[in-house]
Order: sequence, then structure tokens, then C-alpha cells
Amino acid sequence: MNAVIIHGPGDIRVEVKPRPSIQEDYDAVVRVTVAGICGSELHPYRGHQKTSFGHIMGHEFAGIVEQVGSKVTTVKKGDRVFGLFSTSCLRCWFCTHNHTNRCVRSLALGTAQINGSQAEYVRVPDADGTLQLAPPDIADELLVMMSDIFPTGYYGAMRAMSQFAAPPATKDDPGQEAGSSGSSSSSKAMQKQPLESAVIVCLGCGIVGLCAIMTAVVKGAGTVFCVDSVEDRLEQARRMGGVPLRLGVDDVHKVVMEVTGGRGADAVVESVGNQAALRSAFELLRPCGVLSSVGFHQSEMPFTALQGYQKNINLNMGRAPVRAVLEEALQVFVENKSKFADVISHRLPLTEAPLGYKLFDTQEARKVVLRP
Repeated sequence: MNAVIIHGPGDIRVEVKPRPSIQEDYDAVVRVTVAGICGSELHPYRGHQKTSFGHIMGHEFAGIVEQVGSKVTTVKKGDRVFGLFSTSCLRCWFCTHNHTNRCVRSLALGTAQINGSQAEYVRVPDADGTLQLAPPDIADELLVMMSDIFPTGYYGAMRAMSQFAAPPATKDDPGQEAGSSGSSSSSKAMQKQPLESAVIVCLGCGIVGLCAIMTAVVKGAGTVFCVDSVEDRLEQARRMGGVPLRLGVDDVHKVVMEVTGGRGADAVVESVGNQAALRSAFELLRPCGVLSSVGFHQSEMPFTALQGYQKNINLNMGRAPVRAVLEEALQVFVENKSKFADVISHRLPLTEAPLGYKLFDTQEARKVVLRP
């Protein structure tokens, strides 16, 4: 089969590799119909991530189940599915407590741990927790967004909004997902800030950032500022309902401080994954605010423990528990899928994967999908 192999920074090749087979009872083999290139894959491509090379890339995919192991119960041969970026066994302590991002058997697809999905076929360990039946009304190329980027953006936004009181329930939307309104016996001094008055800043308007922006907007956040240096991304953020601020043109700090009366943003979602972005998030945040970071960081923290203490920040970082939030994230995605109609900018055959990586790396593409 054809497969996309990384041999070193900037060195992506399409090569013929053996077709995968069942190795464990919980495995499945999927025939890939579409695979995405994720922003996190630019880290090894750019040489920013210490890793070995020679493996098949990819962790965003949809396809048809070809084989299942004897202990797989949730999918069968012929099912149309999409896969999650990391495996979840659903049996360990972490999985059974909704911390599927820290499954003790977790493997990140498309890394040195295990071959990925940018190929004609992919082996999927722990298939019951890693594969999901595809909704009939969503195209495969949109489903790849549910492998990682939409649940990650959703998770980042929901954590950012966790300390706010949700808007009043309506007949159409009875939920209180962004935070509870507090006990009726609570004093006014302890009541949560209403979400509709919140000022949230999203640093980074790549695809994950756009997913966070859309989530914050549809959940009822008052003002959602969107910060990036790429005009096309900012236009996408505007269409999602955000207020765009362009780095190098707009004085982001000044705007946020003016809108908030000098106290800073109530919450910041950081999806860039570098020190500068994390430092900016800290500086834009008000005391007692929420810093929700879903960017993939590999450097030291850009602020000290003392600075965090003195600002009383609520810091949330790390990989999204995609399997744990999948049901609610998928519902939001299905209800708002029209907003992502033009997010995919390039559709390429698998054999043109080197071009896809180049376009994505140089920010000439919003989202690239590959078809075997």
C-alpha cells in the first residue's frame, strides 16, 4: 500500500509499505478514505520536536472497517467510521474516570509509537475506544476534524468557560454546560460571572483555534477576541462570530484592557504552542482568570510560579480527552457543520502529500486532506 513516511525535518515521502493486519484481539484495520494533515504534525516536519523518523504519519482519518479482532464489540466489517488521534482502552482507571487522554495503553497514531493513518490502510489498537461510527449526514473530509482538532478546540473553550454561569436555559437549549449558575443559597459575592458578560481571547486562529472560537460563540460568551497574524485566518474567525485582532497591526493588549476596564481578559484559550503565545496569554489574563492551553508545548514555562501565584491564575494545560468529550463535541459540530464548509482549502491525492505538507507549513493552506 502507499503510505506517507517522514524521514527527517522537511523530508516527507510516499512509499510502498506492507498492509497492516490484526495483531491483538482489540485491533481493527480500517481502509482509509480520507486523512488530514494536522498542525501538530508540523512540529516534527519543522524539526521542532525530538523524535525518531521512518514511521507512517497521520492521526486524522475516516474510512471503512476491513477487519476486527475477536474482542472488538462496537464496530464491524463494513462500518463507516472515523478515528481518534490517540487510542483509549476504555478499561483502565483513567478511561473509566473520563481521563481518556491519559489512558495507560494510549498510543498516539502517526508517531514513533505506532504507524498512522496517512496511508491506504491503518491498524487501530483498542478499536472500541478509538473508532467511532460516522454520522450519516457528514462527509468523510469533514469527519477528520472530529479525530482531533474540533474536540481539542471544544475542550479548550469549555475549560476556559468553566468558571462562568451559563446563559439562562431555554426550551431549545436546556443545558448549563459552560458552568452552573450556582446554588440559590449562595451569596451574591460568591455567584459566578455570567458567561454573556465574559471577555475571552483566543490566541491562534488555526483550525483548532477556529473550533474554540466557534464553541465559545455558540455557547454564549459575550466577546470573543481572535488573535493571529494571518488575514485569511482572521476572516474565518470573523465568520465564526469572533472579533479579529491582527498581530503587528492591532495593539492587542491595549484593546483588551480598554474593553475590560483595565483588568484583563476573563479567559484566554491558547492553541499556538509556543512560549511567546503562552506569555501573551498570561499577560492578557485578568487576576483569577482562566488560562486554557491546548497548544503542544516543548519549552519551559514563560512565567514563574511566583507570577502565577501573585495573579491567582487558573491554569489548564494538556492533551484533550477526545473520547471523553466526543459525544457532546460531535453534537455541537453537527449542529454547526455549515460554518466549516470552506475550512478545507486543499484536497490532494495521497501521492501529493509532500506538497500538502509544504503548503500547510508555509501557511498557504488552511486545511489539507489527502485521499488514498
